[in-house]
Amino acid sequence: MLSKSYAGAVTGVDAQKITLEVNVGGVVAVSKQAWWVVGLPDSAVREGFQRIDAAFKNNGFRMMRLKTVVNMAPADIKKEGSAYDLPIALGVLRSSGQLVAKDLSEYMIMGELSLDGSLRPIKGALPIAIMALKEKYKGFILPRQNAKEAAIVEGLKVYGVSNLMEAIDIVEGKGGVTEFKYDSKDAFAQAKNKYSVDFSDVKGQENIKRALEISAAGGHNVILIGPPGAGKTMLAKRLPTILPPLSLDEALETTKIHSVTGLLGTDSALVTARPFRAPHHTISDVALVGGGSNPNPGEISLAHNGVLFLDELPEFKRTVLEVLRQPMEMRKVTISRAKVSVDYPASFMLVASMNPCPCGYYNHPDKDCVCGPGIVKRYLNKISGPLLDRIDLHVEVTPVSYNELSDYKPAEIRSGDISKRVVRARLIQEARFKKQKDIYCNAQMPSRMVRELCQISEQGLGLLKTAMEKLQLSARAYDRILKVARTVADLEGQDAISLEHLSEAIQYRSLDREGWAG
Repeated sequence: MLSKSYAGAVTGVDAQKITLEVNVGGVVAVSKQAWWVVGLPDSAVREGFQRIDAAFKNNGFRMMRLKTVVNMAPADIKKEGSAYDLPIALGVLRSSGQLVAKDLSEYMIMGELSLDGSLRPIKGALPIAIMALKEKYKGFILPRQNAKEAAIVEGLKVYGVSNLMEAIDIVEGKGGVTEFKYDSKDAFAQAKNKYSVDFSDVKGQENIKRALEISAAGGHNVILIGPPGAGKTMLAKRLPTILPPLSLDEALETTKIHSVTGLLGTDSALVTARPFRAPHHTISDVALVGGGSNPNPGEISLAHNGVLFLDELPEFKRTVLEVLRQPMEMRKVTISRAKVSVDYPASFMLVASMNPCPCGYYNHPDKDCVCGPGIVKRYLNKISGPLLDRIDLHVEVTPVSYNELSDYKPAEIRSGDISKRVVRARLIQEARFKKQKDIYCNAQMPSRMVRELCQISEQGLGLLKTAMEKLQLSARAYDRILKVARTVADLEGQDAISLEHLSEAIQYRSLDREGWAG
């Protein structure tokens, strides 16, 4: 007897329908194998029959000694993971006559079975739920731990079940298991933009706070250069607190990526705060941008709509840093393999930090640098010029004095106050780019738009020419200065870029290699 059930396979950050055709029939010799799974299953899928067999025995069913074939269609797509256990089990019960369920094929079903019949959580519940809604399924049956995540999708009935018997009750129409309800909009409104850190925690460093405010207002990449203990990491961790709050669409997009990688957790339904990812400098290029034999998102995609922080930038392998260049421009990464090509979103703000030299004390106001001649330049040369050009703001971080550290007065600048100014500047940019596709902030402007929207006076052109010649800046750095100047003007609510705006933007290129290391 033939039966059909339906599941989902995640490719990239989207899901597609998998049809599970189960046929039970035909006597098999005792010495012969009785169960087959076809359709490019991996080891975890094939091993599922052992889990299903044990789950059946522990719940009053039996795996009949008959030829059982499971076809996973489309057959040319590789099927991975243990989440197909539950739909295969229900298909086997239906095909062997142990389950009476006329509407089995009307549900999207996913779940990993334990030997006692209980269910374990799965990855990628959100994109599969979105696909189930598009395909107009009657409901989505999945482990209870993933129910909140799937219930974000409005218009889809979600049934969170704890074990095999509860899933059987649903498809047989016996009742007992009710639809899981979750008000995602209300939950998002209550939880969004809550952080445990604040800019008011930082003593002094007003010029750095100003640079990070400009960075947040225009979506600009930034690098912080300073000695150990100057507060580079502390400042970087607080950047997400001044970025505009996530919209619900951004939260859903970010949540899909975290769901696919299994990082969402069972207690969370939505990513409500902008991500902050800080990979260690020993990370590989594949782990950073994504990929592998079976492609998965990397750190740059996990930082989508948030901040990617690379601490001690020169310590990263050069090959790792070079693969960042294209995603920083395109705001997505394409992973190509022989049989599949997937796109992962990667619209992140890059914040990097580094010591000025190997010993860390070059240009320090109090301590002497012990590095020999040329070592400072060689240290900075670990970062390629093209990558450095893609970072808009180069900021020197100086140590905080004892008087500032010991001052227990509350700081005047709080993240909430800075965020209000950032949001106002972003609203100006939103109006400016409302007719442009995929451009939302000044940092994303192409060169053509820079010439059109960042016009400066003759005096400004002279100032910029002098800076370009003295600092030996590239053509890309020229555009970056104009973009930053445009952001400074937006923060002040000015339509025209003044000499003051331009001067402030130029000073954030003063850490280019020629100007920094001589």
